[in-house]
Amino acid sequence: MTPPALLAALLLLPASLAPTGETLAFAPVPMRTEAAPSWQWPLSPRPPVVRDFDPPPKPWLSGHRGVDLGTASDGAQVTSPAAGTVSFVGVVVDRPVITIDHGNGLRSSFEPVESSLAAGSAVGAGQAIGTVLPGHCPAASCVHWGVRRGEDYVNPLQFVMDLRPSILLPLGAPP
Repeated sequence: MTPPALLAALLLLPASLAPTGETLAFAPVPMRTEAAPSWQWPLSPRPPVVRDFDPPPKPWLSGHRGVDLGTASDGAQVTSPAAGTVSFVGVVVDRPVITIDHGNGLRSSFEPVESSLAAGSAVGAGQAIGTVLPGHCPAASCVHWGVRRGEDYVNPLQFVMDLRPSILLPLGAPP
C-alpha cells in the first residue's frame, strides 16, 4: 500500500467504525509533557546559541552533548540555572569545569568556567558560579552548557525554552 493510501485508510478508519447515522466526536488528547523545573538562562542577558545540541546516535560516538552559548566577552559571569549543590569543580582534560547537581538526577556542567566554589557548596538559582575563560569556541567567546539526566545527556534548552513542535489546529467546525 502506498504511503498516501495508508494515510487515507488510517484517517477513515474511525468513521468506518461508527454506527450508521452516528457522528463521531473526538476529544482532545492531552500531550504527555514532563514537568521541567523552573530554570533560567546561565548567562545574562539571554545569550545566543552558537552551537546546538547534537547528541550522537550511540554513547561512544562523537557528537555535541550540550549547547554553546555566546558571551559578550571572556570573563562573563555564569550563574546557576536552578538551585543545587556543586558536585565537581576541577579540570577535565584541559578545561576547567563546574558541575551542579540539581536533584532528581539532573546535573548541569559548564566549561571553560573558572570557579572559586568547592564541591558541596549549595547554590541558588541565579547565583554566580564562575566566569567564562577563553578557549572553547574558536571564533568567539562562549560557554559550553551540558545537562545530564542520570547517565543520559539531554538538551539544556528544554529547561529554558518551549521546544515542543508547533501544531496548526483548525479554527472551528465547518459551517
